[in-house]
Amino acid sequence: MVRTSEEQKVRKANARGGAGEVEMRLLVNGAEELYGKGKLFNHMVMEPGVSVGLHAHDGDNEIYYILTGTGEYNDNGTIVTVKAGDVCICNDGEIHALINTGSEVMEFIALVVNS
Repeated sequence: MVRTSEEQKVRKANARGGAGEVEMRLLVNGAEELYGKGKLFNHMVMEPGVSVGLHAHDGDNEIYYILTGTGEYNDNGTIVTVKAGDVCICNDGEIHALINTGSEVMEFIALVVNS
């Protein structure tokens, strides 16, 4: 199977209560394609000022791999500056958020796997 780049694109306003509109490229479409092992595997794109709002994980964990840009990652209430090459991990029972605080587009991979 091949999923073209145009087929992958979805835009979501106020992702998890965040600001602006996130472009999501659905690399794998949900639990069925992940064989019940996870929920999503996406390439995310955020313009400056756009964010994924603060949210909790229950029964799963989420990993962000920052590809481009800079931002602030809320790691259970601790704000950490992140940049390309950084990995952010939110384990089961924890909370996190991410905002693009830079002047360029921020891109990252998001993977949610079941605990």
